[in-house]
Amino acid sequence: MKLFPYGHATHPQWQMAAGLVLAQLRAYLALPGYAKSPTLALLYITDHYAPHAQDILDHLSAELPDVTDWSGTVGVGIASNNVEYFDEPALTVMLCELPHNQYRVFSGVSPLPPASSGRFKAHTALVHADAATPDVAELIAEMAERTDSGYVFGGLASSRSSTVQFALSGHGNVKGQGAAGGVFSGGLSGVAFGRGAALMSRITQGCRPVSADHEITACESNVVTELDGKPALDVMLADLAVSLDEPREALAKVRTTLVGLSRPADIPDDGAPHAAGRRAGQFGAEVRVRHLIGLDPARRGIAIAEVPAVGMKLAFCERNMEAARADLIRVCAEIREELEPEEVTLEVASALSASDAESAPHAARRIAGAIYVSCSGRGGPHFGAPSAEMQIVRRALGDVPLVGFFAGGEIARHHLYGYTGVLTVFTAPA
Repeated sequence: MKLFPYGHATHPQWQMAAGLVLAQLRAYLALPGYAKSPTLALLYITDHYAPHAQDILDHLSAELPDVTDWSGTVGVGIASNNVEYFDEPALTVMLCELPHNQYRVFSGVSPLPPASSGRFKAHTALVHADAATPDVAELIAEMAERTDSGYVFGGLASSRSSTVQFALSGHGNVKGQGAAGGVFSGGLSGVAFGRGAALMSRITQGCRPVSADHEITACESNVVTELDGKPALDVMLADLAVSLDEPREALAKVRTTLVGLSRPADIPDDGAPHAAGRRAGQFGAEVRVRHLIGLDPARRGIAIAEVPAVGMKLAFCERNMEAARADLIRVCAEIREELEPEEVTLEVASALSASDAESAPHAARRIAGAIYVSCSGRGGPHFGAPSAEMQIVRRALGDVPLVGFFAGGEIARHHLYGYTGVLTVFTAPA
C-alpha cells in the first residue's frame, strides 16, 4: 500500500481553496511513493463552506473523475498533517487507494447491510453522524453491531450553520440516493471497511480524574442519588473539598467538574494493550466523559448528561492539558511501536529516526494515511497554541498523510465520547 495523496487549504472563496487542494493532490499523485489510482476520497470542510457543500463536492468530483467514492462531513474546525483550521473557511481531502471489494460508502438512504446479508462483510466503519438525529447513540451502537469487530470510529458533525455529510459513490454502492447528489443532512453516513483494509485505531482522553472510582448504587433518570451507598452530592462535595456553606467557591469548582462513566466489564477490544488498573492520572478508553448539569439538594443527588445505570462506575474529573498531551503522545507511540518491524534495513531505520526537518511521509512507517477526529473543545486552544494538537500528533507519530475534523462528539468502539481524540491509521504490510 502506497501513501495516500492529501491536501488542505484556506481561502475566503471555496473555489480558490479547492484549486490549492487539487494542486497538492496532483503533485502527490505524480510522486513515486504515492498511490496512483485512488478511488475513495475523504472530504472535510469547515462550517464556513457548509452552504456551498454541494458545489464543492460537484467541483472536486468533476476534477478527479477517477475518484468514484466520496465521504466526509463538516466541522467547526478541520485538521490535516501538522495544521488545524478553526474559525476560518477551509477544506481538506485525502485520496485512499483501496480495493473496491474492501469498502462501501453508506448513508441514511442506503444503510450498511447487516453482516448476515452476505452482500458485504464489514470489519469496521468510519461514521459521520448528525447530533440532532434522535437516539444517535443507539444508532452508533447498532452500526457497530453490523461489523465483525464491533468497533466503529468517527464523530458528530459540528457546525454553526447547516450540518452536512458527504456520501457519494460512482460504483453503485449508494443506491437510491436519487437527486440528493451526495450531500445529506441528518442520520449517519460514512465508509465501512472490510478486513482487508488494514486499520488500527486508538482513543485518547482529554480529562484527568480528581477522585477514585465510585459505584452508582441508586439513580433515577439522569440523576445519580447514591454513590457507594452514600448520598451522591455529599460524595462529590467531599471529593472536591468544597462545602455548600461557601456557595460561591463550591459552584466555581462544580462548574469545572465533569464525570467519567464506565462499566466494570466494558474493557476495550481494539487490540491495544490495557493495564489492569488505571494509568496514573489518566482515564482508559472504557471511560466516557459527560457534563455535570445540575445539583439536586432535595435528593442529595447530582444530574449528569447521561442516563446511567446502577452498577456503573463514576469518577469526577476535569479537563487537563498535561493529561491530554501525555495520553495523545502515548497512543501515537503505541501505534508506532506496533508497526515498526523488529529488523529493519538502513533505509527504513533512517526514515524512522529522521529529524523533523527530514521527516517527510515515508512508506517505511507503514502508515499509508490517517484520520483524526478530535473534540471541538480540544484543538490548539486546549493545548496552548494554534495547531498544537496536530503538532503533537506529527512529532509523536511521524509525518504521515492525515485528515480529520473537530467534532461535537467522538465515536469509537460502540460509544459516543466527549473531550477525546480518535486516531485511526491505514496500515501497510511490512
